[in-house]
Amino acid sequence: MNLATLLQPASAHVLVVDDDPDLLRLLSMRLRSSGYRVSAVDSAEAALSRVAIERPDLVLSDVRLPGRDGLALFDELRQHHPALPVILLTAHGTIPDAVAATARGVSGYLTKPFDSQALLEKIRQALALAPTAAAGDADGDGAWRAGIVCRSQCMVELLEEARLVAASDASVLIQGESGSGKELLARAIHRASPRAEKPFIAVNCGAIPEALLESELFGHEKGAFTGAVTRRTGLFQAANGGTLFLDEIGDMPLPLQVKLLRVLQERVVRPVGANEAVPIDVRILSATHRDLDVAMREGQFREDLFYRLNVVSLTLPGLDARREDIPLLATHFLQLLADKYRKPLNGFSSEALQALATASWPGNVRQLYNVVEQVCALATSPLIPLALVQRALRVRSCEVLCYAEAKQRFERDYLVQLLKLTDGNVSDAARLADRNRTEFYRLLQKHALVPALFRGEGS
Repeated sequence: MNLATLLQPASAHVLVVDDDPDLLRLLSMRLRSSGYRVSAVDSAEAALSRVAIERPDLVLSDVRLPGRDGLALFDELRQHHPALPVILLTAHGTIPDAVAATARGVSGYLTKPFDSQALLEKIRQALALAPTAAAGDADGDGAWRAGIVCRSQCMVELLEEARLVAASDASVLIQGESGSGKELLARAIHRASPRAEKPFIAVNCGAIPEALLESELFGHEKGAFTGAVTRRTGLFQAANGGTLFLDEIGDMPLPLQVKLLRVLQERVVRPVGANEAVPIDVRILSATHRDLDVAMREGQFREDLFYRLNVVSLTLPGLDARREDIPLLATHFLQLLADKYRKPLNGFSSEALQALATASWPGNVRQLYNVVEQVCALATSPLIPLALVQRALRVRSCEVLCYAEAKQRFERDYLVQLLKLTDGNVSDAARLADRNRTEFYRLLQKHALVPALFRGEGS
């Protein structure tokens, strides 16, 4: 059974773009009758707005549109959503443009008037080739991305790209902040690749001393150096046929960068102290939280090695950029840790979950896991309360206030600071605020502030 058969139409969302209301209505009716979920808009601008709200599985667009045309729409979509398939509908006069767009990555085009069955077949083919969320797990096999819990658009699109690149043997550089899950994504790419049955070996290049890292990666012969009492197989050989994940590659010392480059170019490794090189077949995935462009400019990272490793670049968003995933992740971690601590924990109170969702997460997913582990260890009731979460966070949660509330809070804090600064002297405070005394007293009354309470404070 092929993927086109596996992907049921009802699971696919098609965005139709056409400024002809009759054709837009007709296309929508035909697609809905075939089981697709359809959104319809009449311009490229409306299409981009719709995609920002909910990413479809496929875009079907006319080439001739008011303002920005269908080709410009495709270019914009390709820049921000490279895995999103686009099919263009074209009149005879725009066929050359459509053909050129196909060379740039358009999934296909149809000339008007078109046969309904040809349209449906073109859509089925495009969906079958696209690594969309619907197609990616259409066979129920989500094991390749085990442990990656998300619903945010940025993560869904990242996983689509990861599954697409997994099918190749290209080197992948995964970038992202510390704690964002770079190794988890690397493991997912390996599981989705043809090398899935072979070893996946991870090594942190920044955690091993330079003197030992070469031996760790390439191996050594007995007696190659002091302490080499036995022969050791390096991680490149141990990962043969599979994937080697070089974490924190930006921390690798320059002398080892030269040797790594030679391995990638020649596909052989020479263990320390050995006379002969050993051929290897290893896919390289690497990751870093450092800005390698800056490191290259400062001479701390080799440009030729960068281009060897960065055939495909994937960037993991920080947790603050995917806040809609926080409740899912927190609940997922709670379930795992409840089993670990053997506690009957049912979930978070709504206030506790809101505090997690609005907190700052400089440590990203790793920090969230640690916070959830702490509340699990200290929990004495099945429902995690707000107080326990606030204690674990040890920081005030950010709040989303309406404009009036934010203005009122700022105004009160501002007045309090002025009264503290002037020891409750209303005349001085009003002068600093550039307000007359009458207006200033009115503001103080509005916020129930008594100047006398600020006189002699701290004395």
